[in-house]
Amino acid sequence: MSAGTDGGAARNGGAAAGNGGGPVTVRLRGRLEDLRPALRRIAEIVLADPQAAGGMTISALAKAAACSEATVVRLSHELGYSGYREFRFSLLEETAIHRERTSGSAYESDIDPADDLETVVGKIAFADARAVRDTAGSLDTAVLGTVAELIAGARRIAVFGAGASGLAGMDLAQKLTRIGLSCSVHRDVHEGLPAAALLEEGDVAVGLSHTGQTTDVLDALRVAADSGAATVAITNAPASALARSAQHVLVTAATESAFRSGATASRIAQLTVIDCILVAVAQRLPDLGRQALERTRTAVESRRVP
Repeated sequence: MSAGTDGGAARNGGAAAGNGGGPVTVRLRGRLEDLRPALRRIAEIVLADPQAAGGMTISALAKAAACSEATVVRLSHELGYSGYREFRFSLLEETAIHRERTSGSAYESDIDPADDLETVVGKIAFADARAVRDTAGSLDTAVLGTVAELIAGARRIAVFGAGASGLAGMDLAQKLTRIGLSCSVHRDVHEGLPAAALLEEGDVAVGLSHTGQTTDVLDALRVAADSGAATVAITNAPASALARSAQHVLVTAATESAFRSGATASRIAQLTVIDCILVAVAQRLPDLGRQALERTRTAVESRRVP
């Protein structure tokens, strides 16, 4: 997302509405938990059937959501559109593209407990591929470039995450370490907060949380910011507390199935952003990180069976 404002302070990729582009439904899903009741009713109608919602006039949508037309316009503005006309046009365009991509697909719907294993596998693959595609399509490359510059020049990088986001954080730390950067990962709040407190100006703190509401990650980034470090959030919720507290925000676009509560599509989306960060950082290193990769590869070569 591009620069926004939060209490008057400029933020690179912050949570100011939908300034960052990306499909309408991706923007709505990212904001859903933070919307006020009337705005959320509109969002839920659109997300329940984007194609039908795209065919509604502003008065029809307002009536369906039991709100005023002004409220519909307000939601359009909060998502970064000039008004309902632009919002509706973007929604129609998105649904047309979606129909073209998924035409004839038997795997677009959510997983059902009665599905056979072939269908389950197909639906998982479809959802994961969509998470990667939507995340890549809505990723703000300007913010990505800024984050890469900060990480490439950082004295230390500290990554914070809990649960499945912590696993994605481990992947980021391992990748950055392999290209020669000093990076640590913290999945426990009692060792994460002290690590954040020891960061200084010139260091970078990266927090991962799908919902943007994980207090352990949020508190770690706040402590890191107070210590002078640059802060980066990777989250699916661009209006969340985590996004608002970070200086730079990279937004994922994943929809979790109600039947898959173990963070699967969200993890794939986070790993997509992490891979983009890695390549962008490596491009900014003098030798693309090749010397460090060669040395680390040589170090573990003896641990492989001939």
